[in-house]
Amino acid sequence: MVARIQMIESEYAEGKLKELYDQFNGKMANILKVHSLNPNSLEAHFNYYKVIMFGKSPLPRKVREMIATVVSVTNECFY
Repeated sequence: MVARIQMIESEYAEGKLKELYDQFNGKMANILKVHSLNPNSLEAHFNYYKVIMFGKSPLPRKVREMIATVVSVTNECFY
């Protein structure tokens, strides 16, 4: 599935956006890349994701991933 939101691909990134892309070795998911026009938003989304998926929680990571998958399917978001 292709995003309908304009995105800056990693090979065209500059400045802060390039630094963020470099953290992913050019393999950033579209769900994050849709923020590429606003690197501060991308950084905030990524930090939020890290807290939700990797932060301390009573839920194991695989359960959190399953919840995210169910929510995405329910919302017809196939990233």
